[in-house]
Amino acid sequence: MTNNTSSTYMIVIGNEKGGTGKSTFTMHLAVKLMQEKYTVAVIDLDGRQGSLSKYIENRRQFCSNNKINLPIPLHYRFEPTNDYSQIPSEIKKLKETINEIAPKVDAIIIDTPGHKNYLFEAAHEYADTLITPITDSLIDLSSIANIDPTSGALQTPGPYAEFVWEIKKQLASKGKPCLNWIISGNKTSTNRSKNKAYIFEVLEKLGKLYGFRFCEGLKDRVIYRELFLDGLTVLDMQSEPLRRKMNISHLAAKMEIKKLAEFICP
Repeated sequence: MTNNTSSTYMIVIGNEKGGTGKSTFTMHLAVKLMQEKYTVAVIDLDGRQGSLSKYIENRRQFCSNNKINLPIPLHYRFEPTNDYSQIPSEIKKLKETINEIAPKVDAIIIDTPGHKNYLFEAAHEYADTLITPITDSLIDLSSIANIDPTSGALQTPGPYAEFVWEIKKQLASKGKPCLNWIISGNKTSTNRSKNKAYIFEVLEKLGKLYGFRFCEGLKDRVIYRELFLDGLTVLDMQSEPLRRKMNISHLAAKMEIKKLAEFICP
């Protein structure tokens, strides 16, 4: 898959497991980059559910209702078709959309569905950086690695890790630089637990085997969910139009996002 995105940084948010908070993750990363004066477009490939699209719609409505300006990324939405004969034209449409918007922005962030389909697969072939949000759940971990339930020993790569390996080989065959794969904790428990510590320890080890970097990412904070209806992010709270008071949880969340963004885009 060739494209005209050489000067535009392509970030794909991907995981074959649903419920890991990809849309919230995408929105906060987009706003952080825009606050750093980068121009950003987002593509929602899970258009049927449309969580990211709804988030952006809420943000536009909030700005309109309150007569304020907040950074809003360019937004594009794709809804998967069930008509197999239309799949080639849909993939072509995605390619044309990316090539059209790439010259207009510094970065494109693609939010993929929580399951593999033709849009999911096509999006990964564009990635300069692939970010995989994951909760501190053994179910989520199983998409990355199969673990022996008795001994806890690592066995074989999980289905998503195998898929990423195939994508890496495809990109290498086309002369594209090594894929920057990052696995980030998301919606993880705010409490210390043996389960979370175990999963983080496993991911640190797997990073060396499977070729990804791991960061602890974002915790499961109510504030991330509360802001969705207004289309806001934690990063907006103290912006000039709003100037809202921030409690300790807000400040901790803002620091998490800052660290995450620096880890992804140093």
